[in-house]
Amino acid sequence: MSNEQLPRTVLPIPDRAHVGLTTYDAKDPDTKYPPIELLRPPKGAPNFLVILIDDVGFGATSAFGGPCYTPNIDKLAKNGLKYNRFHTTALCSPTRQALLTGRNHHSVGMGGITEIATSAPGYNSILPNTVSPIARTLKLNGYSTAQFGKCHEVPVWETSPMGPFDAWPTGGGGFEYFYGFLGGETNQWYPALYEGTTPVEPDKTPEEGYHFTDDMTTKAINWVRQQQALMPDKPFFMYYAPGATHAPHHVPAAWADKYKGKFDHGWDRLRDDIFARQRDLGVIPQDCQLTQRHAEIPSWDSVADDMKPVLVRQMELYAGFMEHTDHHIGRLVDALQDLRILDDTLIYVIIGDNGASAEGTLQGAYNELAPLTGFPDLESPEFMKAHIDKLGGFEAYNHYAVAWAHAMDTPFQWSKQVASHWGGTRNGLVVHWPNGITGKDEIRQQFHHVIDVAPTLLEAAGLPEPLFVNGVAQMPIQGVSMAYSFNDAGAAERRETQYFEMAGNRGLYHKGWTAVTRHRTPWLTGGVKLPAFDDDIWELYDTNTDWSQSRDLSKQFPEKLHELQRLWLIEAVKYNVLPLDDRFAERANSELAGRPELIKGTRQLLFGGMGRLTENSVINFKNKSHSITAEVVVPEAGAEGVIIAQGGLIGGWSLYAKEGKPKYCYNFYGVEQYYIEGTSRIPAGQHRVRMEFAYDGGGLARGGLVSLFIDGVKCGEGRVERTEPIAFSADETCDVGFEAGSPVTHDYGKRGPKFTGEVNWVEIDIGTAAINLDYLITPEQRLGLAMARQ
Repeated sequence: MSNEQLPRTVLPIPDRAHVGLTTYDAKDPDTKYPPIELLRPPKGAPNFLVILIDDVGFGATSAFGGPCYTPNIDKLAKNGLKYNRFHTTALCSPTRQALLTGRNHHSVGMGGITEIATSAPGYNSILPNTVSPIARTLKLNGYSTAQFGKCHEVPVWETSPMGPFDAWPTGGGGFEYFYGFLGGETNQWYPALYEGTTPVEPDKTPEEGYHFTDDMTTKAINWVRQQQALMPDKPFFMYYAPGATHAPHHVPAAWADKYKGKFDHGWDRLRDDIFARQRDLGVIPQDCQLTQRHAEIPSWDSVADDMKPVLVRQMELYAGFMEHTDHHIGRLVDALQDLRILDDTLIYVIIGDNGASAEGTLQGAYNELAPLTGFPDLESPEFMKAHIDKLGGFEAYNHYAVAWAHAMDTPFQWSKQVASHWGGTRNGLVVHWPNGITGKDEIRQQFHHVIDVAPTLLEAAGLPEPLFVNGVAQMPIQGVSMAYSFNDAGAAERRETQYFEMAGNRGLYHKGWTAVTRHRTPWLTGGVKLPAFDDDIWELYDTNTDWSQSRDLSKQFPEKLHELQRLWLIEAVKYNVLPLDDRFAERANSELAGRPELIKGTRQLLFGGMGRLTENSVINFKNKSHSITAEVVVPEAGAEGVIIAQGGLIGGWSLYAKEGKPKYCYNFYGVEQYYIEGTSRIPAGQHRVRMEFAYDGGGLARGGLVSLFIDGVKCGEGRVERTEPIAFSADETCDVGFEAGSPVTHDYGKRGPKFTGEVNWVEIDIGTAAINLDYLITPEQRLGLAMARQ
């Protein structure tokens, strides 16, 4: 049976047994078998390149009137289409799972990011087996598939080097190749990389010019060249999802310096300038209104003059980061052109998985993890001014101020996380496919959502929606194909209704009307008192005449508002949104949230060479007394290097040997480093090195007394005045006998060296801040004693 005749609603396509004469001798002239035909999609199926940029507002790029120069995206738009009413979910994991499945984010368990998953079906971060990702569907129909960059869809308890890998891109995700990182963000200078499911390290250092976007693009180019060299008759699906422009805003200084002086006039003037350019480009209607700056956001004129240089540099860095990302997109597109396949490649450039991020506080952040984990006031204006030259570089983990994000979302209200308003959910989209789209430099105004991408790819490939995959009946795709609009600018839109929800922020679009309510403000963290859901204030907008949601009509049309509120509730029940959940700190706690914990109990034994262990792969001893005991073998030349480390430059701890002596460093958000050094050298041979941390108690983030021991004899003592209460980072890891990622300490000026001898094992013990008999025996002996006592 030819590829054109294959039934494709059941995947994998069932093998067909040979029917016909079976001869005894293959040399018999009646021996006839059809040649093996390789699985391919229907004739004419194009290549697919889906590009998803991170944390970009509607008004950021020059393609949509923004200040960030994006000539390569502009070029694609000039030869294709811009969609100016395309929407995401307002947050990264939910948008990505919706994109890759064609279903609403709650329908596929991704009502929030993976790190705050709960046991509720709409929020558990588990992809149902009734949903085949688009990559798997395409692969089972004969496509080559590859993913590069960010993957934020793996449940946190499955992110260790032991998997299971069902939710990883090359496990159950349907991608044959993956090069990138797991989680919400990464250090662009020191990324925690995987190739497939194998941890790998960058091939050069930041000092030697390393940057992740450059690296992943080179890998993508090499992959597509090889794919075309070896399988030119087989179309491909490439998913290119850089960590840019999510914080940290890491970019070589030369790219940021190109914007010197361009933002000195501040964010209020910037919004006006963007708005004017948007009108000139036609990406907003001429009668569109610029929404007002929210009272919670300061005006530029109210900012202290001595802080303005810091704030301006933040925006220069972001703009440089965006242009740098566009440059590498251009490298990839140029590679397709060189291979002469660009015209037959359907390219989606989704400019943001949500609106611009307003998670960087009102003054911006040197280390964005500080405000996100409850320390918004840690970095004083004096600190920020003193560290301005380090922003964007190897030592910073920087984010820009809320008002810059608001400007990047021009002309709309609000930002990322705020699913109620277009500032959180409306993103620019460019579609390029010369062989399938006749129009050039045209705008499409049909209302669409990220769940509409997957069915569009299926239609373009001539493939049906699968009914069964791996023997499991599939949930119907909830998106609608956008292909009808490719060559018909005036076509009636086929998505008339769409619900929105994120962290209690809710909205509904129905035939041009929107009913919305903002439940929480994204830059307010910690113990924020939130209203009851029934007390939220709803707004009503007619976007048929008020494109930017600038005029609230709720008082004029209460019945219309009530109609849409009721419809939101119907959609919420249909798509698994209930129960609403606005908790933050509670959901960060696995036990309270009801999600599995990979590591349980009060002790964990690690072995030398283990590494790339995420924070969910290591026992959590924050806000508790604990001890770290290591058995090491020291060479005659002496001990030097990392015994065990967790975290990196922006926060963490390390137990290591320096000039033969044990040393402990606690790095508090990259702002303060506490060092406790032993007075004795670790002798040659096999020995035990131990660190005890006696936590002060009395709440979260307190300090404690650190004691160091060699073979049970105290050799050092000192104070750590305060500790990080929730997380050291989103991507740095724990490593035994070496240090991956960025360095925790400043002792070496770079990543800590591999331990000179051997680290046999390391035991982490919670609640042990005094030497006990258990310390004097090995973990193996302790296990034997425990069994004997039973």
